[in-house]
This record gives sequence, structure tokens and C-alpha cells, in this order.
Amino acid sequence: MEGEYTDEMAKSKSKIDAVSKPAKPRRTAAGTARKTRWPSDYSPDEVAEIFRRFAVQRPEPKGELEHVNAYTLLVAVVLSAQATDAGVNKATRGLFAVADTPQKMLALGEAGVADHIRTIGLWRNKAKNVIALSRALIDNFGGEVPADRDALTSLPGVGRKTANVVLNMAFGQPTMAVDTHILRLGNRLKLAPGKTPDEVEAKLVRIIPEKYMRHAHHWLILHGRYVCKARKPDCWNCVIADICNAPDKASDVPAPLVPIDGDGPVAPQAP
Repeated sequence: MEGEYTDEMAKSKSKIDAVSKPAKPRRTAAGTARKTRWPSDYSPDEVAEIFRRFAVQRPEPKGELEHVNAYTLLVAVVLSAQATDAGVNKATRGLFAVADTPQKMLALGEAGVADHIRTIGLWRNKAKNVIALSRALIDNFGGEVPADRDALTSLPGVGRKTANVVLNMAFGQPTMAVDTHILRLGNRLKLAPGKTPDEVEAKLVRIIPEKYMRHAHHWLILHGRYVCKARKPDCWNCVIADICNAPDKASDVPAPLVPIDGDGPVAPQAP
């Protein structure tokens, strides 16, 4: 997926589930409990306002990978590592037209899959993984994509980030799939600073209000892709410019808060 951390890149020594659980309050020598430190540079009210504005701007954000069911979504996300969404979509249109279930994919075979995805980076290894995960789905899950993170990550080529995308998009679970955009935003905005995707994920899950978690990772990805860009942020197009704590921001005036069509770029504002 364009701009996304691969699952291999996202691996870290710490276990995210352990990190994501609020730490038990420490006690002083006198036995008084200390409060766990809030992991963001923004107050809870500011975090809520940031995501309220994202929700107004993009009420129903969607991922840009084309798919027709949970299985094709899983395959598309696996194929998207170190590739653009547009490139993956170009390859999978033909692939999914002939193989949109694990059974059909196995019948197509590794060579057949490879023929469809040769334009995607690492296509040989990805073709092997697609066949292997399809076989595992049939053997272990009755040919259905499981709605469970541990089950998903047991599949060949599927790590935590891929599992989180599938759980969120296919099953509506409030997961946070951290890609390079979100990793960058977490640190640049000081929203959820962290050295690894796991660390940023744990902090975001902790600070984002529950009612916004369903679409939070899509809002952050789209904001990072189209507004808070890596090389030069378009601060004049940012709806949270007045709240933003990024040291290098170029404007304190928020862009007009209006809904936009689709998930593409916002209408440019004059600097």
C-alpha cells in the first residue's frame, strides 16, 4: 500500500498488546499512586477536536485498494507492501476477475498469480505468499477470512499491520494500522511520538476517543498523503492548523471545515 510500513519493517522487539495496556500507576515510597503520563502533546479535548474535524471533512473515508470481499482485500493488502495503491489496483483487476476466492486462487496457481502481478515489486515472493495464505485459509479456516488478529497473523505474508487493515475495513473493528504517513504524523505533530509503528499505534489507540476509532487510521493516512506531506506540508489546506503543534508548521489559520468529495486531495487554499 502506498506509503505504508511493511509488516516486516513494522516488527519490533516489544509486544504491542503489552504496550497498549495502560500501565499500572506507580507508587511512591509513601504509597501514593502516581498517574500514568498522558502520551500525547495534546490534551484529551484537543485530540477529540482534531478527530471531530477530520470526521466533518471526510465523513466516510475509504481505503484506496480495490477489492470485492474480505479475501480480495487481504490479498490486495499483502500485495501492497512496497507498492503504490494504483499499481496494485492495476494488477488485481485482472487477477480478481478470475480468482476472488481462495479456491479459485489455488486453481490459478502460483504461475498464474505471478503473470498478473509482475508489475508489482517483489512479485515472485508475493505470488508464493498469496498461494500459501489461500491454502492456509482453506485448510485452517474453511476458506473464510478470520475476524481475529492472531488468526490472521498466522497466515503466510500477513503481519500486524495487514491484519489491522483487514479487521478495520472488512469487519469494522476499531484497529490502528500504522503506515509511514501515520508514523510521520505521530512524530511531526507530536500527536503520538514513537520510534516504531508499534509504539505509535499503542499511543494512538490510547488517546483517540472510541467514537472516532472506526475511521481514525484512514483519516490520518489521507491527511498525511494529501495535506501533511513528507517533504513540504500544505499547512494552508490543513483543518487543524490552529491546533497543530508541529515545530515546522507554516500557518496557524485552519482551512475551511467543509466536507469534501471522495478520499482525494482537498481543494487547495491560497497561502
